[in-house]
Amino acid sequence: MGYGGTQASSAQVVGRSGDGGIDGVIPEDRLGLDMVYVQAKKWENAVGPDEIRKFVGSLGEHKAHKGVFITSGTFTGGARQAAERAMNAKVALIDGEQLAQLMIDHGVGVADHKPYVVKKLDSDYFEGV
Repeated sequence: MGYGGTQASSAQVVGRSGDGGIDGVIPEDRLGLDMVYVQAKKWENAVGPDEIRKFVGSLGEHKAHKGVFITSGTFTGGARQAAERAMNAKVALIDGEQLAQLMIDHGVGVADHKPYVVKKLDSDYFEGV
């Protein structure tokens, strides 16, 4: 999506036990003038407001102003409200459906499966008939 420029090594995976609620950090631009902090959850259930509040708190501990919370599931209405109300930080929420579409749009983790041909009538074939 253009974050961090073309240097794949510029992103940092942080997620592990005691990660402070941050799974990764991505430079927003090639110069690293601002960072985007990421939290990812592989959940089937909906993410609620408490998880968002914890993430916003983690952003504050890192003096971060931008965060992306990604889930393979969905977000509750309360979670969306918690993200909108976050003070001192902009928080984007990406649910499973949006994540799948972004992966398709940017060719990440996907492969062509079965291409198909769309047919149209060849009007030249019928001339003179």
